[in-house]
Amino acid sequence: MPQDAAPVSAPRSDAELIEGARVVLDDRVECVSVRIEAGRITGLDVARDGARRQPARGLLLAPAFVDVHGDAFERQLMPRPGVAIPTDTALLETDRHLAANGIATAYHALTLSWEPGLRSLEMARQVVERLAALNPRLSAENRLQLRWETFCPEAEPLILQALQGADLPALAFNDHVSMAVLPPGLRVQDRPFDHAPDYPVVDFASPAFRDRQTEKAVRAGLSPADYAAELARRWAGRPQVQGTIARIAAAARAKAAPMLSHDDSRAETRAFYRGLGARIAEFPMTVEAALAARDGGDMIVLGAPNAMRGGSHLGSMGAADLIARGLCDVLASDYYYPAMLGAVARLHRDGAAPLAALWQMVAATPARAMGLADRGRIAPGLRADLVLVDWPDQGTPAPLRTWICGRGGSCALPSFA
Repeated sequence: MPQDAAPVSAPRSDAELIEGARVVLDDRVECVSVRIEAGRITGLDVARDGARRQPARGLLLAPAFVDVHGDAFERQLMPRPGVAIPTDTALLETDRHLAANGIATAYHALTLSWEPGLRSLEMARQVVERLAALNPRLSAENRLQLRWETFCPEAEPLILQALQGADLPALAFNDHVSMAVLPPGLRVQDRPFDHAPDYPVVDFASPAFRDRQTEKAVRAGLSPADYAAELARRWAGRPQVQGTIARIAAAARAKAAPMLSHDDSRAETRAFYRGLGARIAEFPMTVEAALAARDGGDMIVLGAPNAMRGGSHLGSMGAADLIARGLCDVLASDYYYPAMLGAVARLHRDGAAPLAALWQMVAATPARAMGLADRGRIAPGLRADLVLVDWPDQGTPAPLRTWICGRGGSCALPSFA
C-alpha cells in the first residue's frame, strides 16, 4: 500500500481519518485510509495521530466532482415558465443540490442573452451580484460560466464586471441566433461555419419560422411573433458580431479566464475560436468538430446526461461513442446534477474504461481545464474535496457524504456509520 504523506502538524480536533473505503486514485482503485485536516489531504495510509475515525468499509471514496457546465440551477430560479423564485433562495437551494450530488466545484452556465425573462441580462446581473454576496454561506465553490450569446453585445459590461470577481469565471461563446435562423429542413448539426458569408437563412416573414419559436418565446415571456421579430433584428446586427467577439475574448485572455466554444459543428468553427484563445470545445455536434478539437490539442467537453442516458436529447452524437474514440476529456452535468455520477456508473457498467480513468473525466481533467491545480485528485497537499459513495454490486450508486473542505466546511448527508 502507498505510504505517501505530506508533513503533518500537531494533532487537531478537525482532523479526520477515513478508513476502509475503496479509494479512487489517479490510476487505480485501492483500499487505503485518507487523512484530512484543515481542508487538505495530509496523507494516505498514515498514522491516525489524533484524528477522528470515519469508518467507510464497503463504500467508495473519490474526488468530488468538478462541473464545468451546469444549468440545472435555472430550474431553481424559474421552476415553471414565468414563475420566478427569489434569487437568494434559488442559489442557496442550488448549493444544497450540488453538495448532495458530490459536486464541490460548479461553474453555473449563466446565459447572457438578448432574451427577456430567465436568460436576460437583468437576471444574469442578479445572479452575479447575489452569488458574490452569498459566497460565505455556500458549501460548494459556486463559480460562473458566462454563457454569452454572441449576438448580445450589450452583455459586454457585465462580462467585464464578472471577470474582476474573486472567483475567476469561465467564458463560453454561444450562438443560438445562427441556429435559430436556419431554413426548415437543415439540422443545426449540419449547419456551416457560423460566420460564413453565405450562411443559409430562413424567410423571416414565414409563419413557419414564427411558429417554431413558440417554446423559446414562452421561456422569454414573449409571443412567438415578437420573439421571431427580435431574432430578425439580432440577425441584422451580424456584421458587428465578430468584432465584439474579438474584443471580449481579448478581455478574457488578459485575465487568463478559461474559454469555451459551444455546439461547434465544423472544424472551421473550432479553429476560429481556438485562434481567440478558446481551447475547450463544449458539446461539439459533429465528429468533424470533435476531431478538429483533438487534432488542435483542445479539450472536449460532453454532457454527462448524454452518457448516462445512452444518447443526446438533441439527436447529436452519443457520448459513449465519442469516448470510445478518444474524443472526450470532460463530462459536465449540463442540465442534471446527478448525471455526473450516473454517467460514470453507466460507462463503467458498459466496460467503457476502468473506474479510475472514468473518474478523471469528472474531477481531475475538468479541474485542469479550468486551471484549478489544487483539486480533482486524492493526493497529499490537495484540497480535501471528496465524495463517499454507496455503490452496491449491480446497483445504482448514491452519494452519502460530500466533504468540501477546500471551503472550510463539510456537507454531511444521511449517516452511514
